[in-house]
Amino acid sequence: MKNMIMRSIQNKEKIEMIYLSEDNQATQRIIRVLKINNEMIIAYCYTRRTIRTFKLENILSIGSVRKRMGA
Repeated sequence: MKNMIMRSIQNKEKIEMIYLSEDNQATQRIIRVLKINNEMIIAYCYTRRTIRTFKLENILSIGSVRKRMGA
């Protein structure tokens, strides 16, 4: 997971993330990571269209953005 986060920072790549919010709601987001530390990442969230902070412990999965058919 950390390798993909670091690659997002270095290459300015979008990644897809499943995240567990404070109220235990799982959300799927497309982000571009700007910074990382031991506890959280700061990323531009394309879903919310703003910079957001995400706790590393609440990230359920991270992967490459999948291309949509016809796009």
